[in-house]
Parts: sequence; structure tokens; C-alpha cells
Amino acid sequence: MRHFLFCLVALSLAVVAADAEERRGPSVRNVLAISWQPAFCEGQPGRPECRSQTDARADASRFSLHGLWPQPRSRQYCGEAAGLKGQKWSELPAPALSNAVRGRLEAAMPGTQSGLDRHEWARHGSCYGGTADEYYGESIALLDAINASPVGALFAAKRGGEVSTEEIRAAFDQAFGKGAGERVRVSCRQDGGRRLVDELTIGLVGDIGPQPDLPKLILASRPTKPGCPDGIVDPAGLQ
Repeated sequence: MRHFLFCLVALSLAVVAADAEERRGPSVRNVLAISWQPAFCEGQPGRPECRSQTDARADASRFSLHGLWPQPRSRQYCGEAAGLKGQKWSELPAPALSNAVRGRLEAAMPGTQSGLDRHEWARHGSCYGGTADEYYGESIALLDAINASPVGALFAAKRGGEVSTEEIRAAFDQAFGKGAGERVRVSCRQDGGRRLVDELTIGLVGDIGPQPDLPKLILASRPTKPGCPDGIVDPAGLQ
């Protein structure tokens, strides 16, 4: 009996260790989704973060955080979050964040005003394999690296004009190494007669950590389809 119990405990520990390695190990896969907030707000003008947006606010000229999504996409609402699916964002529990990370998140993710942080933590962060501070701290580190790169500079310079997916991918190559652009998918939305670039999704493979090696993470992922061919980099303010 003792031998049986010992084997059972050992098996349980092995399963937990394997699960942790799957979630946080060198082969773990994630997708980073970053939004161009003015384009998003064209379709959601009633949201608090859109009503208060001005050209002077940081998200008018830099990417905002949508989310970091553990892969495969079917991996959602893990552990205690399993019963939260379908609840209104405002009714979801707030992620347990330190004051420092909370302040950074409110700047990086304007959607916190609508409860986006609650939704993303329940749906995706619960499957990330760490605390809410780790999940959002590492997500913001990725976002900051992109905003500080030639990719962020390209979009800031193109506000009010058109940008092609070819240009976006070339900027990723310049910033993070040849081939990085092939790991980026461009999303657009129609706003009347205009096509707006509203989001980029970037494949990442490997443990991210508090100081992520973004070139290594991107280049370890698989190439993806480019998405829409071009669109307008929307300036702040409803057009």
C-alpha cells in the first residue's frame, strides 16, 4: 500500500511539473495582440476609454495592450477561472496586481476602463502559469519593446496616412531580426470607406520572463499569413 501511495504521489508531482513546463518552458507558445487604439475606438465610441481619448494621450501615438494568449487558442479559462466564462466583464474578479503593475497596466491597456484586464486575466492569464503581476508585467515588457522599436516609430510617423503590411513586416525585420516580420499578422477593420489597421498579432515561442528576449521569442515561432495588405493609421478622434 505504501508503495502504491508513493507511486501515486510521484505521478501527481510529475504531472504538475510537466504542466508547469508546458506553460512556462522553452517550447511554450503565446500570441501577443497589440491594438491601435484610435482605430478600435472608431467602432466602439461609447466605451469610456474611447470617450476620453485625445490626441495628447499616449495611446493616440503608440500601441496598446490587447492581450497575451497562451496557445493553442482552445486553452482558456483555466483552473479557478473555469466557471467565469460568459460573465460580464464588470462582474469578473479583478486580477490581484501590485500598485506598480496596476499603474503601468492602466497606461498600457486603456481598456481597463471597461474591464478588459479582468476579461483577459480570466480567459487567458489564468492559463499563463504565473501570477497576475507576472502575466501583465511580462505583457507590458513586450509591448514596450515594440513601441520603442522601428515598428512603433513607423506607426507614429504614419498617423493619418496609409501603411502597408510589407512596410510593417520590414520594420519588424529591422527591429527584431530578418524573418521576424513573417511572424506578424495585420488585422484591419472597415470604417465607412476607410480601411483601418486596428491590431497586430505576433507569435512567440519560449519563456518570456520579466526582461524578454523579443527577437529570440519571435524568431522561434512559425511564419503566419500576413493578413490585410494595407490600411490607414487612424489618428485620435472620431472621423
